[in-house]
Amino acid sequence: MATLHTVLPVVLAVCAALSNAVATVLQRKAALTVPRSQGFRAGLMLDLLRRPVWLAGILAVIGAAVCQALALATGPLTIVQPLFVLELPLTLIVASLLMHRHLPGTGWLAVTVVVAGLAVALAAASPTGNRTHVELDRWIPALAACAGAVAGLAVAALRRPEGRARAACLGAATAIGYAVTAALMKAAMHILDGQGLVGFLTAWQTYGFALTGVCALFLLENAMQAGPLVASQPALTLGDAMVSLALGIILYEETVRTGWWLLPQLFGVALIAAGVFALARIPLTRSLVAPDEERQTAGAP
Repeated sequence: MATLHTVLPVVLAVCAALSNAVATVLQRKAALTVPRSQGFRAGLMLDLLRRPVWLAGILAVIGAAVCQALALATGPLTIVQPLFVLELPLTLIVASLLMHRHLPGTGWLAVTVVVAGLAVALAAASPTGNRTHVELDRWIPALAACAGAVAGLAVAALRRPEGRARAACLGAATAIGYAVTAALMKAAMHILDGQGLVGFLTAWQTYGFALTGVCALFLLENAMQAGPLVASQPALTLGDAMVSLALGIILYEETVRTGWWLLPQLFGVALIAAGVFALARIPLTRSLVAPDEERQTAGAP
């Protein structure tokens, strides 16, 4: 039974990562068809709503959210969210299929390294715990710290020209937003399970994860327009995993192995990082930059 309790959230989390990968590619394609701007633009969402490709991406987001909610309701935050590291390799695989191109051998090797690193890190960490209630005095400092970090990254992004640095800052800000959304969603799902629909609809955590989710989506759309997908996606996937790990330990009192187990955990993280940055360097990534960036790279006027 314990194995089932571990397998179910893992399967659901992987399904969510795949759905998010599909959504990312579709939304990226849509974001490149609307007018670009140097700052945040409120009309961006209205423009995107008129793009069928973007709406298809939103359906994939909804599917991912359902799988993620079920995963968080049945497993620890420290298991579910790190699995979203798989979004980057899955995103590039989906992109290669939609563009009718194949990942090179080095790309598949990098995917294998990411998967192996994730397996090693999670096996060594062996996260445990599934607390169902978090006191408000734990939420307040955690949410304040995360909000401050997002604000700082957003300001840093606006001070940089369009390109990789700006996309990376916005990707990192999005990662924090998604991690907070997951933490609040987990609390709301436990409230739904324990207190029913009325309790769910009257809990501040429910509206909290809805608000942070919308803010994270807005940041993601701007990150997609700010620069290449491979500049924002590594910051997004790795940042989400690391912040979620911290929130799982701080808020939900989940535990991971320490002592000598930290060595294989760090080795797994190193493998993940190596695989992610290797994926960021494959030729396919040139097909995922904005058209004007491609012209600049090629030296076109």
